[in-house]
Amino acid sequence: MSARADQPRVVAMGGGRGLTATLRAARRYAAHTTAIVATADDSGSTGRLRRALRIPAPGDLRRCLAALAGAEDEPLGQAMEYRFSGTDVEGHALGNLLLAGLTAVTGDFLAATDCAAALLGLDPDRGRVVPATLEPVDLSAVTSDGTRVTGQYAISKTAGIRRVELSPPGVKPPDGLARSIQDADQVVLGPGSVYTSILAAALVDDLHAALASTRAQLVYVCNLEPEVAETQGYDVAAHVDALRAHGVEPDLVLVHDSGLLPTGDVGVPVVRSDLVRSDPQYGTAHDSVKLAAALAAVLT
Repeated sequence: MSARADQPRVVAMGGGRGLTATLRAARRYAAHTTAIVATADDSGSTGRLRRALRIPAPGDLRRCLAALAGAEDEPLGQAMEYRFSGTDVEGHALGNLLLAGLTAVTGDFLAATDCAAALLGLDPDRGRVVPATLEPVDLSAVTSDGTRVTGQYAISKTAGIRRVELSPPGVKPPDGLARSIQDADQVVLGPGSVYTSILAAALVDDLHAALASTRAQLVYVCNLEPEVAETQGYDVAAHVDALRAHGVEPDLVLVHDSGLLPTGDVGVPVVRSDLVRSDPQYGTAHDSVKLAAALAAVLT
C-alpha cells in the first residue's frame, strides 16, 4: 500500500444514517475526512425549521457531526439526538435547534456547523463536516411515466424514479468544497438512499463536476437491500445505473457478501465483503469496523 493509502484523505458524501456509518469507518483509517452532507431533507423537525427559518436542512448534519467527532456515546452527542416532547418545541431534536440558533447568531450556516463541530470536540486537522450547499435547496423527481414529484420525503415514497434534480438550478457549494474532492485519495458515496441522499448532495453543480474530474478512487457502498418504493426491485447494477444516469461514475462498488441484492451487470469491479452488524434499534446495518477494513483494503 502506498504512503498516500496509509494516510489517505477521504471525502464521504451522502446523508442519513448511512453516511454516519461511513464517517465512523473513516475515522479508523483516514488521515483527514471531509463529510459532504445533503441538505434537501424536508421532513420532521428539519422540515419545520427549514420552512420557518429558510435555512438548509440541519438533521443529517447533526448526526454526521457527532459521528465524525466520535461523540455519539458522549453526553453532548447523545443530547444532540434528544427530541423534546410536551413542550412548545415538540418533536424537535436539540441538535437541529442548536444549528438553527448558531446560524441566527453567526448569520452563516457553515460557521454554525463549524461551531457545533468544535463543541463536539471534532479536531479540524482530522476532519470537517460541511453542508453540500449553504442555501435552501429542494429535490424533485420525474418518474418513468412522466410524473413530477417534489420534496425529498415524497420522493423517498415514490417508485419508478427516472431522474432527480435540485431546485433552484445552479446551486453552489461552500467555497473550497469542490477542491476537497479534487485533493482526495478516496471519495466514498453512501451507503444510503441513492436518489434522496447521495444524489441530493452529488448533483450540486461544482461538486458534480469535481466528481467527474477527480483522480481520487470513487467508491460506491451499495445498500444492503432495496428500499421500499425508492429503489424497490433494484439489483446492484440498477443502483449503479441510477448514479450513471446522473453523470456519477464509480470506479468500484462495495457490496455485502451475503446481502439480499443480486449483482446484475454492473460494468465496474465489485468487491464483496462482510459489512453487516445487527443493530438492536435499527435492525441490520453497515458495521463501521468492517466497513473501515474494506475501504482501506481497496485503497491501493
